[in-house]
Amino acid sequence: MLSENQYLRVGVITSPHGVRGEVRVFPTTEDPKRFSDLDRVYLDLKSGISERTVESVRYQKNMVLIRLSGIADRTEAEHYRNCDILITRDQALPLAEGEFYIADLIGLSVVSDDGETLGTLADVMETGANDVYIVRGGRYGEILIPAIPDCSIRTDLESGVITVHLLPGLIDKNR
Repeated sequence: MLSENQYLRVGVITSPHGVRGEVRVFPTTEDPKRFSDLDRVYLDLKSGISERTVESVRYQKNMVLIRLSGIADRTEAEHYRNCDILITRDQALPLAEGEFYIADLIGLSVVSDDGETLGTLADVMETGANDVYIVRGGRYGEILIPAIPDCSIRTDLESGVITVHLLPGLIDKNR
C-alpha cells in the first residue's frame, strides 16, 4: 500500500448524477480532460483509500461525470459525496521547471527573505489568477501570500523551506 503522500488529488465528488451510479466530479487538476486517460483512481474514504476502475468519463460544463467500479446506483453514489479522487504520482502529469505539486508544499516552513519564520504552509488556495499560500502558526497568525514571482523567491523541497518576499500590507507588523 502506498503512503498517503504518494497520492495527488485530481477531483472531488460533489454529488450523484442520474440513477446508474455516475458521480459528478469537480476537477482540481489543471487539465480536466485528463480523466479520459485514467483507467483507475483512488477514493479517499474515512476508512482508508479504495482503488476503483474508471468505467466511463463524460464532460458537462465545468464538471466531469464519472462511473466507477463498485458504485451501482444513485443510493450507493450518495455515500461518496465530498470524497476526494486521488491518483498515484506515476499517473500525474509532468511538471515544468519550477512547478511543484501542492501536496509537496503543504507542511513546509515559510520564511521571509530577511530570515523571519512566518509559519507553516497550511494550504494553497487556487484562485484562477494565481495561487495563494495560506501560512499559519507564526506570530502573525494566518497570512495569505500570493504565489507570484514578486513574492515567491525560492522553494527548496529538500530543506523543507519556502522563502518569500513580503510585499507591503501583507502582514500587520504590530501584531
